[in-house]
Amino acid sequence: MKKNMGTIDKAIRIAIALLLVILYFTSVLEGTLGIIALVVAAVFLLTSVISFCPLYTACGRSTCPKKK
Repeated sequence: MKKNMGTIDKAIRIAIALLLVILYFTSVLEGTLGIIALVVAAVFLLTSVISFCPLYTACGRSTCPKKK
């Protein structure tokens, strides 16, 4: 897997994931919507940690800085 996520993209995904987790554990998001939020948060965290997004590959997109 070739990395296709830049630093800013990873930071935004981590922030969104943390927000979703906080909303779930403070009971703002409950039930099915809460479970979906946790799954999305987990996917965002996983893709941020490995710096690879399969959807970006399918779309031919990359937010990594270009190497000289």
